[in-house]
Amino acid sequence: MRLVGVDGHAGSGKSTFAGELATALGGAPVLRLDDIASHEELFGWTGRLLSEVIEPLGRGETAHYAPYDWRARRFGPPRPLPPAPVILVEGVGAGRRALRPYLALLLWMDLAEEESWARGRARDGEEQRAFWDGWTRAEREHFADDPSRPYADLLVRQCAKGYEVLDGPAVTPDPNRTLTEGDGPSAMC
Repeated sequence: MRLVGVDGHAGSGKSTFAGELATALGGAPVLRLDDIASHEELFGWTGRLLSEVIEPLGRGETAHYAPYDWRARRFGPPRPLPPAPVILVEGVGAGRRALRPYLALLLWMDLAEEESWARGRARDGEEQRAFWDGWTRAEREHFADDPSRPYADLLVRQCAKGYEVLDGPAVTPDPNRTLTEGDGPSAMC
């Protein structure tokens, strides 16, 4: 089993990209960290993720976790996550220090924080305005203490149509390696 982390700022397109990647991988399961985090634990969920999900999967067992309902402000009934050849772990903090040893690959959605947050605010609407005010401070503090981007194997940039994938900061570029389809970088970005 391989865990692939998809990290980036809130609103950067992680969920959409992870869904498309899961489909391209033949239906790989996607664990959304929004289901693991809560209002009380925006970033303090690492121990629970390790004990409820990563450790059981590492033993070849089905993991069980209770997804958080952000509107009702409570955890729901447990959901199973059976082992699979590839499982995508998508969300802000997927590439955190405590999780990197378990990841086969870390992808970073390469969109600036302010642009990401503007997209997230537009997506979530006025109802979540107060939440976003607190979120941006918490996310900025999280990445200042535990950055993910410097450890990314690949940077993913959303284009007008599709994605451009580039070597990340953690990779020494190989001039003979092609990551995007075609002869060079996408001209759509």
